Amino acid sequence: MVKIVAMGDNVVDCYLARNEMYPGGNCLNVAVHASRFGAASAYMGVIGRDKAGELILAALTSEHVEVARLRHIEGPTAYCLVGHRKGDRLFLEFDLGVSMFTPSKQDLDYLANFDAVHIGQSSGLDAWVAAASRKSLISYDFSTRREPEYLSEIGRHCYLSSISGAGLSEMELNTLTTRLLAAGSRWVLVTRGRAGAVLYNASCAYAHPARLVEAVDTLGAGDTFIARTLVGLLEGQSPEDVLGHAADAAADTCRYHGAIGYPAPIDIGLLTSTIMRRAQKAHGEKLSDAPVAGSD
Repeated sequence: MVKIVAMGDNVVDCYLARNEMYPGGNCLNVAVHASRFGAASAYMGVIGRDKAGELILAALTSEHVEVARLRHIEGPTAYCLVGHRKGDRLFLEFDLGVSMFTPSKQDLDYLANFDAVHIGQSSGLDAWVAAASRKSLISYDFSTRREPEYLSEIGRHCYLSSISGAGLSEMELNTLTTRLLAAGSRWVLVTRGRAGAVLYNASCAYAHPARLVEAVDTLGAGDTFIARTLVGLLEGQSPEDVLGHAADAAADTCRYHGAIGYPAPIDIGLLTSTIMRRAQKAHGEKLSDAPVAGSD
């Protein structure tokens, strides 16, 4: 059994039209899905002593994710307001709450217990990627960050570099992946929404089409794809099998609301009706919970 720890962001995604909040955040999502895919999984991060933090802790516990290095402190848990317009997901407002943290020496030493550590660019932990790479293999989600210097600086530490490439041309994709591989990344995963995904190493590129579904919600599909890819590569599965299983898993995530499920009524100390009204007004219409098609 491979062992994976995710270190970084968490959030509750607040669906305004449903008046529901769901545990989420790139690193939390990867930790949960890694556990679902058979890995021994752990999550390191910070949550507040509020209803949102309780929801996150309950979800992690239910998913058998180790929480020995999860800090539970006074202050608000991070949240993001999510709406939909004409089938498209919209991120409206967010507050990082207490989620940003500085890893301690004990935190970094803890990483040595795992085959890989996953970090996302939204976690504010770039300054510790090099130190983490001396403890374990690094999986890093660049999301939409594509600056050449940034890719080279972080990519040189990575076992798996993941990047969102929806809408990019083949030339743009080749430039990004070439830079990451040249920097030292062993594998590069590019997810392209309905165009599928491509997994690269120094000698080959493996492409796989998306599994299109009548989706309920695409939130978390990309994180699911990353988690399944990381587990598969660490287990020594073939790239073709890894991509096929990851595409199926990402499509399945689109069949329910939230990145990992676990809905609860919105209950955030900083989230007032004034904030919700302002978010809705800024987008010119009441934000509906319209279904979306295809996986992201």
